[in-house]
Amino acid sequence: MEVYFTYIRSFKNFPIAKKLFIFFISLFVLPSTVFSLNACKKNHKEGFLPDTAIYSGINFSEIKLDTSQLYSFYNKYQVEDSIREYTNQFYARRAYQLAWFNAKGITEASHIFYNQLSSYIQTFDDQSFDIQKIDSLINLAHQDHQKINEEDSNTIELFLTTNYFRFAEKAYGGIQKDLFDLEWFIPRKKKDYLTTLDSLVSDSGNPNVKEPVNQYYKLLKEQLAFYKNLQRTVSFPLIKIDKKELILKDTSASIRQVKNFLFFYQDLKNKDTSAVFNEDLKTALSNFQKRMGLVSNGKLNSQTLAQINTPIEDRIKQMMVNLERLRWLPEKIESDYLLVNIPEFKLHVFEKGQQVFDANVVVGKTATKTSIFKGELATVVLNPYWGVPQSIVDNEILPKLKKGTSYLTRNNMEVSRNGKLVDPNTVNWSQYSGNTPYSFRQKPGKNNSLGKIKFLFPNNYSIYLHDTPAKSLFGQNQRAFSHGCIRVQNPKSLAEYILRNDPKWKIENIDKVLETDKEQQIKVEPKVPVFIVYLSAWVDHTGQLNFRNDIYDFDKRLSEEIFETSKK
Repeated sequence: MEVYFTYIRSFKNFPIAKKLFIFFISLFVLPSTVFSLNACKKNHKEGFLPDTAIYSGINFSEIKLDTSQLYSFYNKYQVEDSIREYTNQFYARRAYQLAWFNAKGITEASHIFYNQLSSYIQTFDDQSFDIQKIDSLINLAHQDHQKINEEDSNTIELFLTTNYFRFAEKAYGGIQKDLFDLEWFIPRKKKDYLTTLDSLVSDSGNPNVKEPVNQYYKLLKEQLAFYKNLQRTVSFPLIKIDKKELILKDTSASIRQVKNFLFFYQDLKNKDTSAVFNEDLKTALSNFQKRMGLVSNGKLNSQTLAQINTPIEDRIKQMMVNLERLRWLPEKIESDYLLVNIPEFKLHVFEKGQQVFDANVVVGKTATKTSIFKGELATVVLNPYWGVPQSIVDNEILPKLKKGTSYLTRNNMEVSRNGKLVDPNTVNWSQYSGNTPYSFRQKPGKNNSLGKIKFLFPNNYSIYLHDTPAKSLFGQNQRAFSHGCIRVQNPKSLAEYILRNDPKWKIENIDKVLETDKEQQIKVEPKVPVFIVYLSAWVDHTGQLNFRNDIYDFDKRLSEEIFETSKK
């Protein structure tokens, strides 16, 4: 009933005769609307409740729809079920007032949406929208709005609303496939497109519309637009060199081409057409190599040339694939968190939204991929035991035990069954070919496979961060060597940082425990979010666009999904 009286009060400035007419009509019409609104309230989903800053009981428009007009439009234009649901909720929330029109006609929000959609179509090559029709409908509405009949205004209104929700699903939500099939186990939260549209139409003079996407997405989308412009305006020839590598002071005709390439991609700051390999080129090459994940030595070698000669079409496709992944991440990420990017072989530590340091990591081999998920770091373990996974026991340890138990002695391992230690020499290991009914663990020590520190964030994938005695692997450029867990290059610095607010665990206390071989578990409060992600194209915290190799072929699989979806 509050909606009813708000509705009546909205006509206080009307002539008395018109007031009486509207009052009597409303006695018959409005109760069904109020009933419809109350019924809709029962169907509100979590996260889709009205924004009280937007819905204050004041009508936005004197013009209203009724449900019969909605369903007539749905049937005529074959509107899909998900878009119908969004549209029904949207208009129920605003008492069925028009969103794109006010007393003066069509609002500026329509132009802002048109520009958003045009930019999206141009950036992502999505031809599934009838942008010409939207343009023509907006132009029609700009005629003297008194001359537009109710059917035309309703068609324009609902065409804009339904297309906005289609746009939002694609631009902000991404493909509707079960992400588990793509080995992505970070939960994808449903985004509130209703409030996003509410904000657009209620603040129609503001072109800086809030988008329900994270900062990583926004930055990469800007770079995609830059690359698409380069694709349209610049052509780069295939570059070849006549020796193994070019270095400082070398002269070659191909150096001009390399300088031209690096200038357009903003690694070379000043345009230079000389054929001499100078300091500026070395600096530019070093920066380019760093962005590509290569050894940053400032030399023009075969690996660097392969990255330079990668077609821009491939880079654009790579960015589009990673933008899809970024749509799946939460709109807002906690201010303090750890992020491991698998193709980058890096751990990034963020505090108050700013990166404070990073570290090289070793991730899983292709056969034992590191999973993509989100966890919460809850425990730091000093001098950890290593509980050997069953797969390693069956595939690697058991064949050695069949030749003798000295392997266990050399590797400081113990065997147990049902929680009780077992003398390995009393077991006939030859009788087992798999599913060995014994548990194996390696005792703490400098040669423990987990090193001296382990970081636990409980998950279903038996993955954690840890130290390693195999330090030499961090010196390699491609670091996919593990059984799935993530080895960290400087674990003591990470432990010190995570425990920085616990007065009992300053660095000297950590060192004292590490000097022993006694396991010590330390509870982390508050827990720290950990994101394990797979991004082969992203913009880093310095604003640099990075590319990496698709080490698990995840880009290839997702590319097939995305570009098939965009054709539909």
